[in-house]
Amino acid sequence: MQFPFPLIKGRLIRRYKRFLCDIELATGETVTAHVANPGSMLGLKDPGMTVWLSPANNPKRKLQYSWELVDVCGDLVGINTALPNAIVTEAIETGKIPELDGYDTLRREVKYGANSRIDILLGEDGRPDCYVEVKNVTLKRGGTLAEFPDSVTLRGTKHLEELANMVRGGHRAVMFFLIQRGDCDSFSVAADIDPAYADAFRAAIDAEVEILCYDCHITTSEINIGMPRTVIP
Repeated sequence: MQFPFPLIKGRLIRRYKRFLCDIELATGETVTAHVANPGSMLGLKDPGMTVWLSPANNPKRKLQYSWELVDVCGDLVGINTALPNAIVTEAIETGKIPELDGYDTLRREVKYGANSRIDILLGEDGRPDCYVEVKNVTLKRGGTLAEFPDSVTLRGTKHLEELANMVRGGHRAVMFFLIQRGDCDSFSVAADIDPAYADAFRAAIDAEVEILCYDCHITTSEINIGMPRTVIP
């Protein structure tokens, strides 16, 4: 997935009110940018970090910049939680995720369950529908282990329960963790951060929800699906 416009380099001053950050550009100008990430962004929001912003193509938009990437010890991390669905969709359509290959149709944001929307719904005549929920993973607290979530997520717990219900109804369900960084080789749930999510994760596995995890290749011009990574239950 390519960024539609060249990204703009800057230095993080602060992130605040969850969805706002102040950035100093190379010109010395300070701008306020949108942060499309509701999580804690642990380890990704220290003042002085090098970041990259995408410019808005709508002059009437209130905030003319969005925070996309941050440099963590020389590795780029994608913080925009609005991008993983598009990244995974593109990877499925180009055959880069063998586990999700071979379906005739792909639809996004389809209503299902108890007032929920599935990120990706795959279908083919003669096969059970495949419900794919995508989560953005950015947390790394040490070594090469990626973790999710980085804050308590009631919505994420609900999604796991919904996927388990789809399996019970005779469908296929996949929880897809996309690590938006390239410096991790394994994944686990951060049970100390959200014990309820960890319990729901184990229950989903017991219900035969499939767990997939891939990392990303990230540059300042594009983000593409990378390699499958080991899931540690």
